[in-house]
Amino acid sequence: MIRSQHGDLAKRYLLEDLPGASQLGARLNGILLKIDSGEQVTALQRQFLVSTGLHALCALADGKITQGEFRPQAEQEQAVRIEEASAKAVKDAAEQAACEEAKAAAIKETFAAMARDPVLRRKREARELRQRFGIGYVDGEHYPRVMALLRQVANRQRLKAEDVAWLKTEADDCWTDALQKAFHTLEAEALTKAWETSGDPWDAVNASAQWRKADRPEEALRLTEAVGVQIELNPKLISALATTRGGAMRDLRRLDDAKALASEAHGLTPSDYRPCTLLGAVHIELGDLQAGREWYAKAESLGASRQAIDNDLRGLLTRLSTEERQRIREYLLRHDPQRFAWLRRWPGTGQSPSGPKSAHSIKSRNDNAFVKAGQHDHRTR
Repeated sequence: MIRSQHGDLAKRYLLEDLPGASQLGARLNGILLKIDSGEQVTALQRQFLVSTGLHALCALADGKITQGEFRPQAEQEQAVRIEEASAKAVKDAAEQAACEEAKAAAIKETFAAMARDPVLRRKREARELRQRFGIGYVDGEHYPRVMALLRQVANRQRLKAEDVAWLKTEADDCWTDALQKAFHTLEAEALTKAWETSGDPWDAVNASAQWRKADRPEEALRLTEAVGVQIELNPKLISALATTRGGAMRDLRRLDDAKALASEAHGLTPSDYRPCTLLGAVHIELGDLQAGREWYAKAESLGASRQAIDNDLRGLLTRLSTEERQRIREYLLRHDPQRFAWLRRWPGTGQSPSGPKSAHSIKSRNDNAFVKAGQHDHRTR
């Protein structure tokens, strides 16, 4: 109510465009209250009215003009004030826009200068490289070599065997999933090109293994399908193709197809452990735990390393639900507690403390990245 009364007072004296006229406690509002009640204004108050440009109100307070004479003069003063305020607002907006534009230009120039700075550019590029390959802190001792290898991969240049071995052992925190996938993609592309150039089917077999390690099993199937119609009747080669295709089928969860291909490969090369390892994994994933355990045991008897089989099992278990994982652990421990004792220490929902860092690392562990012609490195998974 009080605020409304003061607002009406400002309107009555044509001062509603001035906030101080209706604001309780403001100097102008106090002067209006005195004038409206018929009191005399002080010399200081009169000086304030004049300095504010309220000449008509000052004249009214001094009794020099009547209320009727006051209104047209006050209206003219108010019109001038509103016009001047509008012009000032436009000017202020233009100045603010110019100020913001100048700030933006200064910031842009600062960043441009930073981009031109060779030290800052190298730091930025190094940070982007680490982010691209999922690498955090790098030990100062390893930093130069790690960054050189990352740049090499980013530039689509293959890594040497000794560099890969160094990353896996000395800088294993840098051997991330993203870097492994990029590395295996480069290997797969190089071996695919070698196959297209030389026509050597073993290049295709090895390229298929690399495509799988790069998490691109469809490429492995496409490539090996093209090879399958061109090779002569070589049981070892046909077995290798069937095994790597079976592994790709398993990657794509086409387990029945994977089982059929692994069985075909085993029939062609019964002394090769690779089809047996694939059959072990596929049977377990299909739910036939006894057959899976027996195939794994056969693979080990034919030369598969126990570590490779255990890593295969870790990768298999990692992809399963908690309930299925627990069922398989209990079965293996019940039937061969000594052989699978490590499963007691391996948490049901996590990684082995000494095992790989991720499911992709598990898939790639112990794979030989550089394969001699005539040898097949197709994975069992």
